[in-house]
Amino acid sequence: MKNRIVRGVAGKLILVSLLLAIYVNINWLWFTTFVGVNLLQPSITKWCLMDTILEKVFKVKD
Repeated sequence: MKNRIVRGVAGKLILVSLLLAIYVNINWLWFTTFVGVNLLQPSITKWCLMDTILEKVFKVKD
């Protein structure tokens, strides 16, 4: 369940930032880059900030 939430949130953030880049300012693509880097980071460190937030704030278990 937690994995699906993380992917869903990341996907929505990417889509929103792409729309903002098209309609507001191209610099919103930096936010898209930030989300992409945060999707890659857990494969290296085996730690995901969104997992921690879901566990501690929203009490979501696997």
